[in-house]
Amino acid sequence: MYQEFGSKKADNDIFSRNFLYYKPQKKIYPFGIAYISTNYRRKIDTRLFAGAGVTFQLLNKTYHVIKFSANAVYETNKFNGTSFNYGEYNGSNKINLWRGTLFAGGWNYLLNRKLRFYYDAYWQPAFSNKNNYRTQFDIGADFPVWKGLSFNALYTFTHENVTVINVKQEDKILTFGLAYNLKIKHK
Repeated sequence: MYQEFGSKKADNDIFSRNFLYYKPQKKIYPFGIAYISTNYRRKIDTRLFAGAGVTFQLLNKTYHVIKFSANAVYETNKFNGTSFNYGEYNGSNKINLWRGTLFAGGWNYLLNRKLRFYYDAYWQPAFSNKNNYRTQFDIGADFPVWKGLSFNALYTFTHENVTVINVKQEDKILTFGLAYNLKIKHK
């Protein structure tokens, strides 16, 4: 993602979420997780984490899904700064730690399946420091336009409790876009 307003850069980020599910059609199933990201506004040069967890599907119907997950990940961060809002991290641009994640999310089709409403939320506390946590929630909708093409809107709220000095802990972002869903039928 890259954004610039006038000549002022607002974002220059990479974000890749990768999951490996084992038998996701079951009510309870394990998964592996790996993320890589950068965040210009939060002065995060690189963030990598990987781990494993389990998902419980409370509701798994064709047009309505509600899931809960928990996992543990090892995370390594490299920041563009060495002074943080919590002094115990000062002096180094790296923070490496173990985190847990509690996740809830789902989607529902409404208006005779013309609208897909989706939502998720997570909380990621560090195991070693109660002050080092982050949380996020997303609420969005997809509106079909034509043969797999849809218009979408997404509101995201994030809070990162440990930040480089002078970096906001919270972001509120409203985005709009187009998505295309390609379905390939196997013989």
